[in-house]
Amino acid sequence: MSQLTVSRPDPYLSEGTSPPALAPTFAPAFTGLRCRACGTPSEAGPFFVCTRCLGPLEATYDLASAADRLTRADLDSRPSDIWRFAELLPISVLPVGGLRFGASPLTPAPRLADRLGLERLWIKDDSRNPTLSFKDRVVAVAAARAVEFGFTTLACASTGNLSASVAAAAAALGLRAIVFVPADLEAAKVAQAQALGATVVRVDGPYDGVNRLCLELTDELEGWAVVNVNLRPYYAEGSKTLAFEIAQQLGWRRPDVVVAPLASGSLYTKLAKGFGELEEVGLIDPAPVRYIGGQAAGCAPIANAFVEGADICRPIERPDTIVRSLAIGTPADGRFALKLARDSVGGIFAVDDALTIDSIRLLARTEGILTETAGGVTLGALRRAIEAGTVGETDEVVLVITGNGLKTLDAVDDGRPLPAPIAPTFDAFERWWAGR
Repeated sequence: MSQLTVSRPDPYLSEGTSPPALAPTFAPAFTGLRCRACGTPSEAGPFFVCTRCLGPLEATYDLASAADRLTRADLDSRPSDIWRFAELLPISVLPVGGLRFGASPLTPAPRLADRLGLERLWIKDDSRNPTLSFKDRVVAVAAARAVEFGFTTLACASTGNLSASVAAAAAALGLRAIVFVPADLEAAKVAQAQALGATVVRVDGPYDGVNRLCLELTDELEGWAVVNVNLRPYYAEGSKTLAFEIAQQLGWRRPDVVVAPLASGSLYTKLAKGFGELEEVGLIDPAPVRYIGGQAAGCAPIANAFVEGADICRPIERPDTIVRSLAIGTPADGRFALKLARDSVGGIFAVDDALTIDSIRLLARTEGILTETAGGVTLGALRRAIEAGTVGETDEVVLVITGNGLKTLDAVDDGRPLPAPIAPTFDAFERWWAGR
């Protein structure tokens, strides 16, 4: 395992730029890191691999101490962003500055529910974050830690949305942003990251090759916080805030079913962890939740393993799907996602591109929410789960929408030309309307 240091200045940092100041300390429940495989503890640092077994590290907490301090009333009175739940996040100081993330709406979806044959359906619309995706949550936590550790460059391997989140967070904190993306990434996502000031490095091949490059760079470059590599234990915890908010917005309780997309599988598993921690600190009562996940059929290693009854995901070397944001052929949290799906009596479904596009249009035309392709996969997975009987009519369902459709407009472009313009007169409109 490489232990990065920041003993010398980052040569890529813009001249005159310095990391932001930190807030006074508070009383965190975070206690350090621990191997998810063998349980070996590790100090809190920019580490992501266990020195004993090379398993993944994850954050640990003293939840008993948090239970003594946190109440529903106290949390309800705090500012509406992810730092409302600071004691349950892997930080030791409250961040100063930066963008506000979280507090996205949980809205009822009666028209979509009627189309699906459900009585109660909610949409957790995380496309409302500053860069229009849930990745702002995970980056906020990683960036806070990057500042604590003294890093001067924020970087990532991205399938699209993460690049914009890293760029925005870095800009707001006065850090340098370097983002590595597959060369065939949607143009809108590349343009967004560039507009936010990031240096974009386009890499030939699928995302897994991009990720391998970033692993190598993490060993070679000092002063770089690669949010989903050497800061991954902190970064991944940001996804829990979705569960925290869902429970709070439902009046401090869980729904029957949560539906989310899977790429690495981290978001899917952290939703369950978030609800579990709220229960452990006494903020919600025990209740079962079924977790439904969706993957693009053209890159569905977790969904394939679920159907096959396997515990290991067979890698997908060449993804073949329009859903680039979920196209991770070697999912880091695949086996944990499989366990969660089975333990919760949920399921993970592969969704083909045709159903993805149809689901994007269905959500847009029933609820006025335009989602990106990952959201189409998520709704497609719910539709498949209903057909399979995994989700029933009386279940209360929360559908997690993770990104905005403005980033993937090409997916819903059916190639039809725009109508010819008309003269600005009533007669012209009347002729046009009659001839439709």
